Amino acid sequence: MAEQAARGAEVDVDVVVVGAGPAGLSAATAIVEAGMTVAVLEARDRVGGRTWTEHVDGAMLELGGQWISPHQTVLLETIERLGLETFQRYRDGESVYVLPDGEARRYTGDFPIEPATVAELDRLIGVVDALAAEVDPEAPWSHPRARELDTVQFDAWLREQTDDAAAAHLAALFIGPAMLTKPSHAFSVLQALLMAASADGFSNLVDEDEILDRRVVGGMQQVSTRMAEALGDAVHLGAPVRRIERSDDAVTVVADGVVARGRRVIVAVPPNLITRIDVQPPLPRRQHQLHQHLSLGLVIKVHAVYDRPFWRDAGLSGTGFGPDELVHELYDNSNHDDPRGTLVGFVSDEHADEAFRWSDEERRRRILESIGRYLGPEALEPVVYYESDWGSEEWTRGAYAASYDLGGLHRYGADQRQSVGPIHWACSDFAGHGYQHVDGAIRSGRAAAAEAVAALAA
Repeated sequence: MAEQAARGAEVDVDVVVVGAGPAGLSAATAIVEAGMTVAVLEARDRVGGRTWTEHVDGAMLELGGQWISPHQTVLLETIERLGLETFQRYRDGESVYVLPDGEARRYTGDFPIEPATVAELDRLIGVVDALAAEVDPEAPWSHPRARELDTVQFDAWLREQTDDAAAAHLAALFIGPAMLTKPSHAFSVLQALLMAASADGFSNLVDEDEILDRRVVGGMQQVSTRMAEALGDAVHLGAPVRRIERSDDAVTVVADGVVARGRRVIVAVPPNLITRIDVQPPLPRRQHQLHQHLSLGLVIKVHAVYDRPFWRDAGLSGTGFGPDELVHELYDNSNHDDPRGTLVGFVSDEHADEAFRWSDEERRRRILESIGRYLGPEALEPVVYYESDWGSEEWTRGAYAASYDLGGLHRYGADQRQSVGPIHWACSDFAGHGYQHVDGAIRSGRAAAAEAVAALAA
């Protein structure tokens, strides 16, 4: 792997890949397996994209994507092929639910709230599941009611389905702040159904034992690291792409320190970064419109490490939910065979907006106080504290994936993976199955590689 592209280096290959996250590296791997040559150009000084396993003050933290679900079969197959091992998230003991007044209630099974609200939440989950079953995650815009479903806010639609405001609020939480990291009034019913269908149902998204089932021993970034190691010097780090010059059957990709020429290019970066690349001739009008209707959400991923997982001593799993809390969800994120205890919590969308108005010290204090309402005063004194803010990360600028504004998905979704001459697209943001997860990134990368190989073979 080239740690830094040499100034003025030039390479000639069959396919150039822009981005060394799971999507780009999966695409590059498939290109090589097809017997063709590849160059991967990555802006960062590391591979992995939105997966990043880092040591902070002596603690190993998963700063980005980390979890694996049973339905993410392509990711599971990739992990096995790469020789990696997995372990289950710790979940023994009771969970904690924090009510709007700050009262913490221990529970197992259903949320410890009004039984009528629990029943209504279950009914709403069933309603969304039934609709999601009608949606093809690879082409949600093809649903016969796509325009209707895409021009109604998810929040407003949920409130139309029930008179129980608390049930509607909870149902919205699972897709809005928890997944798209946006307020549920900021996206459509169709966008929510894509999120649900991409995970084989809304029921999977609301079941933390499904969607947050297990992790990779040593960290998720190893999926990218091992693919990159196999590609060797084909991977160029510290090489942000500035310009793509295209003709019908050739590309010249100009990056800092390296120029790569090929017959096809796969752009495998978040869609909000595509517009930072000067493409000549310019992309078609619909591509420009598409990018104007896509945006990433906002979330602070909070890591708090303790000398031991003290919550387990009290019979707690470390799992917590609080729809009105600053930290709206909390999990035991302790590493495999590590005696220390690690918690991970999330401050999302409008709560994150507010949190960034505070000083670093005040934000830390308020976040730890929120965690303390779940687990008690010991939570206030971690030995390591860190906030992952992907919105300020230069080559991401948001989390977890891009979603459309109201009405955008049915108008432009069919264009998002449409190749433009020799340019193909790959990223978890454009995935159907596995949308916004590593599983979807790998699927997307392989699909783009298959398109490029087929075009070159034609």
